[in-house]
Amino acid sequence: MRRRTALRIGCGAAGLTLPQYLQTHAATASAGSAKSCIVLFCWGGMSHIDTFDPKPNAPANVRGEFKPIDTATPGIRIGEHTPRLAKLTEHLAIVRSMHHGCTSHGKGMYWNMTGHPPPAPAAAVNLPPSRDDWPSLAAMISAFRQAAPGMPPSVRLPYPLVDNGTLQAGESAGWLGVAHDPIVIRTPRGKAYGGVSRDLGSPVLDLSDGIDRPHLRSRRKLLETIERPVGGNATVKSFAHFQQLALDMLARPEVTAAFDLDLEPKQMHEAYGEHICGQSVLLARRLSGAGVPIVTVVCAAGDLNGSKGDHWDTHGNNFNRLKNDMLPPFDRAASALITDLDQRGKLDETLVVMMGDFGRTPKINGGAGRDHYPYSFSVALAGGGIRGGQVYGSSDKIGAYPHSLPCGPGDIHATIFEAMGISSDALLYDNLRRPHEICEGSPLPLR
Repeated sequence: MRRRTALRIGCGAAGLTLPQYLQTHAATASAGSAKSCIVLFCWGGMSHIDTFDPKPNAPANVRGEFKPIDTATPGIRIGEHTPRLAKLTEHLAIVRSMHHGCTSHGKGMYWNMTGHPPPAPAAAVNLPPSRDDWPSLAAMISAFRQAAPGMPPSVRLPYPLVDNGTLQAGESAGWLGVAHDPIVIRTPRGKAYGGVSRDLGSPVLDLSDGIDRPHLRSRRKLLETIERPVGGNATVKSFAHFQQLALDMLARPEVTAAFDLDLEPKQMHEAYGEHICGQSVLLARRLSGAGVPIVTVVCAAGDLNGSKGDHWDTHGNNFNRLKNDMLPPFDRAASALITDLDQRGKLDETLVVMMGDFGRTPKINGGAGRDHYPYSFSVALAGGGIRGGQVYGSSDKIGAYPHSLPCGPGDIHATIFEAMGISSDALLYDNLRRPHEICEGSPLPLR
């Protein structure tokens, strides 16, 4: 029987107050150095074969047109269109043996974002959010790691995840309650991804006019910047919570400063890239440093929209879309984040996770694309006490299935929790006082 720790949330259990619990947990949790986590989420499903797990010896209809390149770490090669990350592999742990069983975007995202399989029947493609959902990684971390005063418990940038006009489950706090829902904030600058991005069902704080402008100091005007949810997914209670959260944020100068990208020098904007991907990742670094425990950046257009737009759902024209639209801003932003954190002496206390909903098919289809494929994909981690310069696990000769050390979303979650000093066998309680073990997996030996 694994040791279990009880956290009182809402109705809770065990009679512990949150401060008492946190003191107890700090003494018993695994020793992790990370104080915060930044997740770079590649919505649509990044091709593992064209990025972190190239297969140069596979047949041409599998290996594709991209060549592998050497990295800063002898023996590790990655795709040619991530040259900046290739120079930073001494900080990277690449997991090449990931897999799960969901072939639709929403359910694949749900599994990777919550660490638990989705509840929907196999026939369901979309999975709209519900208060019965398992809490997201962001929500669970915010339950164990309190934000700095005035800061939101967790943040999503710059859009919620939508597929063909349907908001997808997996990003909210679910049964953990509205207080742990990540707030969606629009990144106020940067060239937008081509395609469609929507805010369906998610209260969104739009700070595109600047958060230090006098009109935002007016309560009425501030509340107007939070867009009212569309449809029935968000309750009045949820909307009121976000209104109050926004007011609390704007009441503190140190909080408004953290959200102000104009305080960054021009060279920093250029280092991350003047694309919304880079500017969102830069904002994530600012928020992380200011005391937000976890920030998730969607590195793609928000709505997959039938595979039309700038996202990782490359059913057609995979190679041109990757090398022209997706990989350049991602490679620049991710590498700038790791370099920036390292130079600031903050990399060891900031865990960076790069993942998506799944991988892509090994075999290239007739439209020069790759289709949905959850049976083998890669995740990359950096910082937070993770030992860089390593590859964990492997896929087979064509990247179709794990060959060694297979692992799943629960194992990645356990690894993240361990890096942040949170016991992967801890319990959370729902509003009916039922205990739930936060993680189904085991930490990978990456530290």
